[in-house]
Amino acid sequence: MILYGLHTCAACQKAIKALEGVGKDVSFRDIRAEPLSEVELAELIAEFGDRLVDQTTNDYRALNTWLKNSEADAQISAQPKVMARPVIRDGDALYLGWDESVQEALS
Repeated sequence: MILYGLHTCAACQKAIKALEGVGKDVSFRDIRAEPLSEVELAELIAEFGDRLVDQTTNDYRALNTWLKNSEADAQISAQPKVMARPVIRDGDALYLGWDESVQEALS
């Protein structure tokens, strides 16, 4: 299982702790330190679409007008912190966020 996120992300930290608590082997990937490849980003956008960009963050609001009007892949490539987190890959399944439905699916 791979969890994509940021070391400073509270939701990512909660997800890792909970998943490891139920015996899951979690590999963490900080998307700032190790950015997503074009192929990985395209796969996530195909799965989640515009939901992959968290438009409620200060980082998103700080994007220039051109980036705000561009596609999600350009936004995330320019500023990885705008990606909604965590993204969890469990085999072939992908999950976005750490809400009750994701927690139940992975418990």
